[in-house]
Amino acid sequence: MLKVLFATSEAVPFAKTGGLADVSGALPSQLRQLGHDVVVFMPAYRCVFESGLPIRKLDIHFDVPVGNRAIHGSICVSEMPNSDVPIYFIHQEEYFDRDHLYGEGGVDYRDNCERFVFFNRAVLEAIRLLDLDIDVIHCNDWQTGLIPCYLEAEYRAVARYEKIATLTSIHNMAYQGQFWHWDMLLTGLDWKYFNWKQLEFHGDLNLLKAAIVFSDSINTVSPTYAAEIQSAPLGCGLEGALSQKRDVLSGILNGVDYDQWHPQNDQHIAETFDEKTWKTGKAACKQALQKSLGLSEEPKTPVIGIVSRLVEQKGIDLILYIMERWARYENAQWVVLGTGTPEYEKQLRQLADSFPTKVAAKLEFSNALAHQIEAGSDLFMMPSRYEPCGLNQIYSLAYGTLPIVHKTGGLADTVFNLTEQSAKSKTANGFVFEPFNVEACEKCLRTALDVYLNQTELWQQLVETAMAQDHSWRASAQQYSQLYRDTMARRAAERKQIVRA
Repeated sequence: MLKVLFATSEAVPFAKTGGLADVSGALPSQLRQLGHDVVVFMPAYRCVFESGLPIRKLDIHFDVPVGNRAIHGSICVSEMPNSDVPIYFIHQEEYFDRDHLYGEGGVDYRDNCERFVFFNRAVLEAIRLLDLDIDVIHCNDWQTGLIPCYLEAEYRAVARYEKIATLTSIHNMAYQGQFWHWDMLLTGLDWKYFNWKQLEFHGDLNLLKAAIVFSDSINTVSPTYAAEIQSAPLGCGLEGALSQKRDVLSGILNGVDYDQWHPQNDQHIAETFDEKTWKTGKAACKQALQKSLGLSEEPKTPVIGIVSRLVEQKGIDLILYIMERWARYENAQWVVLGTGTPEYEKQLRQLADSFPTKVAAKLEFSNALAHQIEAGSDLFMMPSRYEPCGLNQIYSLAYGTLPIVHKTGGLADTVFNLTEQSAKSKTANGFVFEPFNVEACEKCLRTALDVYLNQTELWQQLVETAMAQDHSWRASAQQYSQLYRDTMARRAAERKQIVRA
């Protein structure tokens, strides 16, 4: 049994802005089912107390240094839903009692460095205060990036901390926690660490770089993304630091919660189905989707689904270019759900107004409609420029909605292109294009529609292969278990070298 501390800035159902929250909400519970002793730490945001879940305040108080101040904090506790995994909340109203997690109106909070310096220090202090025996601290993204650094710089000689190994998961290299150099004073760390090999990045303080440099192991959310970030442009300026750590850098695909995302038990869709009943089930879901969105109720017309943030990273510019022509000349229907860049929203709204029986655009977030699109569409478009892991393509596989994706990151690791060879071996489960341009994307879409319209047996084979995939969290948790063991072994070997020296 391993003893794991999982440090994160968000976790469902307590707080969420992105995929990190889904990982943090699922992985610890799966690790617990494998027999590991897991505790989770995150900030006590206002939304934590508004979650409706029971939160207990512990009679544990502490002060930690942030710059030239001693900041007071306390600890609350709850449990992860449907699990006995404790989740501890670092409570500090000045820092965390706010409307949002990281910023408002598209602008980050000015004191984000200070807020997460406090959180990082508090997590390490909580190990002592709660009398925890920890083997591995699993950090996540820049918000926990100073934990490995503090552990090395200030805690290694302290009893119970000397053996702790550290793993940092990078969920998206584009977000690095980069702050002006004077924020180094807030960390309380010696200025000797502010150099180009450690915490300094083009004259600024970079918390993700700190995690990369000081962690015993680093991983990302897909094997392909782990390779991509070791060079530009996907390394986002830190490719050198990552390449230096290539021997301890790996990728593990995120899992999905099949209790929430599986057509066999989905309460949001018109008719549930599985690998044997998908033809009638998907037909019923497709008809219901067309009807609810005002599209022509034509069972043979292909429905192309998109559930996405409407931003450049997600390839929305490619989709819009194709949609504008196809809405006029091709017999296909488009269903889009999401919010994002105002210009993209405007174009989608205009297309939906001009072609109401072919284009439906819901510029909002709706969990129920997201499920209905996955179940009722024939194809799912996800032409991301880059995608560390991605979840919607995995949901699509489970629902027999064949993905069309750009060959990058987690998309390349989960969607296997239809070729003559993959058709014979029955390994294809979707359609993949490269390079990233309109021509390649449209050609891939036309191939997919040709199979859908003219090759019924092959289409059936692809759907059934897709639905047979296993991307459960249990499979991912088993890989993390081994990664923790490897990380602990690396830390133990380093300790022996230090003792011998």
